[in-house]
Amino acid sequence: MTHVVLFHHAQGLTAGVRAFAARLEAAGHRVSLPDLYEGKTFDSLEAGIENASRIGFSTIVERGREAAENIEDDVVYAGFSLGAMPAQMLAQSMPDAQGALLFHACITPSDLGSSWPVGVPVQVHGAEDDELFVEEGDLDAARELVETVDTAELFLYPGDGHLFTDSSLPEYDADATALVEERVLAFLASIP
Repeated sequence: MTHVVLFHHAQGLTAGVRAFAARLEAAGHRVSLPDLYEGKTFDSLEAGIENASRIGFSTIVERGREAAENIEDDVVYAGFSLGAMPAQMLAQSMPDAQGALLFHACITPSDLGSSWPVGVPVQVHGAEDDELFVEEGDLDAARELVETVDTAELFLYPGDGHLFTDSSLPEYDADATALVEERVLAFLASIP
């Protein structure tokens, strides 16, 4: 059993994020779901991004760090889109990090102030035609990560839905999400 700390995306801790976590738990893993928005959710990605901008991205990352402070297990840090930011930062900086799962986003490790830690595996999942993932530099960051880190994997899925793994949103893609989950469960099973 692996402990996964899973951070939500810009629309908040939605029913779809909770459902994804529940499927990981049903497979025998422990999942913690920090709420970076203190209970707020948003009907659109734009409104969620506006909220994140108002809060401040550094505050969101700090809330992620605070949520991880009380976790004593070795963990895999995971995040959807906006949540990939604290997940990646923690995977790069916490000595208990056993891996990272980055959905719909990736940051160049040096932009977070350090290189990727040796021996910490990471998977990045994104839609191949997602404008946010492709045009905002996340795909380039993921490709650089794969080129420079032996334990990094990048998986691209057909389509252009940014949050295609969230079953509560219109862009949900059940087939792509099933493949994401299959790969994620294999990844988690490989964690000692």
